[in-house]
Amino acid sequence: MRTLVKLPRRLLAAVSLALLALPLPAHAASKEIIELQTQVQQLLDMMQRLQSTFDTRFGVLQHLVEQTADNANQISVTVSTLEKKINAQGDAANAKMDTVSGQVQSLNDSVDELKSRIAKLDKSVQDLQTQLQNIQTAAPATAQPGTAQPGQSQPGAGQPGGPQAPAAAQTPPLADTFQAGVRDYNSAHYDVAAGEFQDVIHYYPTDDMAGTAQFYLGEIAYRQENYPDAVKAYNAVLEAFPGSPKAPAAQLRKGLALLDLNKKDAGIHELRLLIQRHPQTPEAAQARSKLNGLGVRITPAPAPASAH
Repeated sequence: MRTLVKLPRRLLAAVSLALLALPLPAHAASKEIIELQTQVQQLLDMMQRLQSTFDTRFGVLQHLVEQTADNANQISVTVSTLEKKINAQGDAANAKMDTVSGQVQSLNDSVDELKSRIAKLDKSVQDLQTQLQNIQTAAPATAQPGTAQPGQSQPGAGQPGGPQAPAAAQTPPLADTFQAGVRDYNSAHYDVAAGEFQDVIHYYPTDDMAGTAQFYLGEIAYRQENYPDAVKAYNAVLEAFPGSPKAPAAQLRKGLALLDLNKKDAGIHELRLLIQRHPQTPEAAQARSKLNGLGVRITPAPAPASAH
């Protein structure tokens, strides 16, 4: 730009010098030549002022461009820092959510266990009342001939010729074993917790706690990022314990595990199936949120088909 401006200035200077060098008549300078020289000088002055103005404005413009570039760099650094803070806060929030979710699950399991124990205790009380009524209404039994008198012994358990008493089965207590598994799970002692939950399933396969214990086996595998085993454990809950209170959570976690295995279609299918089967549960709300995050329309799931 400066070159384009300076070219006319040089041309005018050359013209001015040429005019000044023209031979003048001896009697006097021509009036036209003097006027032309005056105009040339005015043009030169104008070009100088224009050049000075241009240089000043160009310097201001350059300063503004540099200032804008600095501001853009500062904004970029600020945005990058903000993104890192947001990501860190998101990770912390997810970790807290996982912790709270585990605590809520433990609380729900404790409540379920308490309900089960109350129901069993009520049944035991009813059985005792029935036996007491039978004893009170039964006629006293008459002594039969050959009945052993006090101090006499009969062949029986523990004596030669008598039947041997069966050895007591070493069955672990249900409630204590389950609670121990929950404590070890919350303490991240996953191998110990897995053994305790497997004992619950083995010794009490028809109890409601067996379904919950099977769900925890899936949770242990999921936390260890062993997603194939997690899917198998959640499948066992859905297939062997369809009425378990953990069935919605098992289907949700199965869908998430399939997504972690990059089986997107199967994972989306499980989440849709959860919404269809248990639409009013918190797990269904989480499934909707996940599908929305994936940009997937929430439509009714097709015919159920388990993804192994």
